[in-house]
Amino acid sequence: MADIIELNATDLAAMLCSRVCHDLINPIGAIGNGLEVLGDPNQADMAEGARELIASAAKQSRAKLEFARLAYGASSTAGTDIDTRECERVARLLFEIEKADLDWQAPLILLPKLKAKLFMNMLLIAAGSVPRGGNVTARISGEAGKEVFEFTSYSDPEKRQKTLVPSGAAELLSGAPPEGVDARGIQPFYTGLLARMTGMEIKIGIEDEKFVFTARPRADG
Repeated sequence: MADIIELNATDLAAMLCSRVCHDLINPIGAIGNGLEVLGDPNQADMAEGARELIASAAKQSRAKLEFARLAYGASSTAGTDIDTRECERVARLLFEIEKADLDWQAPLILLPKLKAKLFMNMLLIAAGSVPRGGNVTARISGEAGKEVFEFTSYSDPEKRQKTLVPSGAAELLSGAPPEGVDARGIQPFYTGLLARMTGMEIKIGIEDEKFVFTARPRADG
């Protein structure tokens, strides 16, 4: 078995910052483009389209920032636990800009912050399993301290896109990707790190043409 890659704190922080910047550069750029159009009197006929572009890009930016704050950052939530209502609120914001529909099946509980971050990062990977649209179910079961996270998804059959495991996700989740880790793969790598830190065992794959992604307490934990 390959050795797990150990990133120092500065490299991990730098890669996560790069990931956030990558997610935001397009919508922020679109807002800038829209404002340029609105400020140009020679393009008055494009003003309505520019306003729609700005509104859409602002919505995307907010969703991505709210997600990053909860999934990567310290979050402003007081204490060491996060209410699943906050997780649901951020998840629904995210899925307003994703192509898939979200079926939220998490009870109202408090999760330790690292477990909440794990759950949200797993959700993002699950969304990537149906890139052209479909349905993603997010479920939490089990007693406090022994929670089980389960995500299942399937693609919209009309899109003619197979449900898939996002490229490289399994290796990055394991912590030992053969090509190493960089800013492009830091999100699934970070997800695997959170799983190890919280004593959870991850499994990911395709079963009966559905994407299945679970995290449960390790037997030796």
